[in-house]
Amino acid sequence: MTSSRPYLLRALWGWITDNGMTPHLLVDATVDGTVVPDAFVEQGKITLNVGPTAVQGLELGDEYVSFSARFAGSPMDVFVPQTAVMAIYARENGQGMMFGSEPGPDPDPGPGDGPPDDGDDAGEGGDEAPRRKGGPSLTVVK
Repeated sequence: MTSSRPYLLRALWGWITDNGMTPHLLVDATVDGTVVPDAFVEQGKITLNVGPTAVQGLELGDEYVSFSARFAGSPMDVFVPQTAVMAIYARENGQGMMFGSEPGPDPDPGPGDGPPDDGDDAGEGGDEAPRRKGGPSLTVVK
């Protein structure tokens, strides 16, 4: 499936602005392809005001966030890959959402990683794989 981050980002941006608040993005400035004003990066992160009166040409795309803004009086085009967006929140009350890391391909899956065994071992020598233990279960109580 595609990432849910751009969809959530657009929805939360709309929710924050519809409520008269100022949306801010917390961005990981160390992610490749991120173009932000270096002078405002602290500990590899930057907070960006993406409110309608603070930026021009805001695009909350599926792969990136981009806009033009002024930083210390100097105009700049900002480009942030969606993977660099760590959170969106309202400046006035802090309500919003933090984003976790997106699931991706794991080049070296460890024990217990991957989809649960469906019991279909055809073509694997006929040995039945062990079932996982300790997962959620339902019990009928009468």
